Amino acid sequence: MAREKKKSNGKYVIICITLIILEAILYFYLDNQYKLKEKKLETIHQKYIEEKKKLKINKETLKDYGDIPNKIENEKKEYFNSIKLLEDKILAGESKAKIAYLTFDDGPYYNTYKVLDILDKYDVKATFFTISINGEYCHDKKNENCYKLYNEYIRRGHTIANHTYTHGIKTGLYSSTEAFMDAVRRQEELIKEQTGGYETKILRFPGGSSTAKNLKEPIIEQLRSKGYGWVDWTAQDGDGKGGRTTEEMWNMFTSSINSNIEVVLLHDYNQTTTNLLPSIIEYLQKNDYILLPLFYESNMIKK
Repeated sequence: MAREKKKSNGKYVIICITLIILEAILYFYLDNQYKLKEKKLETIHQKYIEEKKKLKINKETLKDYGDIPNKIENEKKEYFNSIKLLEDKILAGESKAKIAYLTFDDGPYYNTYKVLDILDKYDVKATFFTISINGEYCHDKKNENCYKLYNEYIRRGHTIANHTYTHGIKTGLYSSTEAFMDAVRRQEELIKEQTGGYETKILRFPGGSSTAKNLKEPIIEQLRSKGYGWVDWTAQDGDGKGGRTTEEMWNMFTSSINSNIEVVLLHDYNQTTTNLLPSIIEYLQKNDYILLPLFYESNMIKK
């Protein structure tokens, strides 16, 4: 009997030990599982924090991207303000600096790409007085769309200006103030349409302001009321008139350069001018001219 009781006690002890061991194993297993889950949750939380940081950075980046147009506009204003101050000093005789504004009339043409590439090569910015009577497709290459050049002017950092929609000197442009202003408005609308809103308030009279004759003052009054300024030119190579030789055009250009601020009239359809353009740029630079694009506040723009 005592032996049986002893056996029974031994079994009880073994069961208790087994239960304790099982409980310990279960505890350690569950504890380990909890820690693994906790670690997993920690990792997930950490990823969440990192994603939030990324999101914040992205938002700040997007904010910067959204502000780029304003930043560019402010940079341009500062740039042109500096040029205006330099112009003022030149005109007051307080600076020996020289400025030349290269301007191209009557485009865009397919040949304009060649002109733009030459300007890029010399890192020169210019002003393009545009018309639209040539049509959407290039007058000098009918299978090419020339309206694409409006954005190309902007992409390459040039100034776009208004030369009226029709350039119709012989077809009614100067028949009345209303006819002229309608051609200005139509070109203004086309420039905005093709560029997504680019606004210019610089104009050149087709043929020059003297071509308007007795309508000049009434037109200028209307231009002022619309916030426009206008500009003629002080130098040229005579490429607007056909039949001139390269030598004649070069001589006309060099003999017309005699002021510390020059507005040079050229045409981006003219192949001779395109061929002369590197020499024109080099001549001006050798004679200490800074070559710049026109801007509304310039003293050269009459308002």
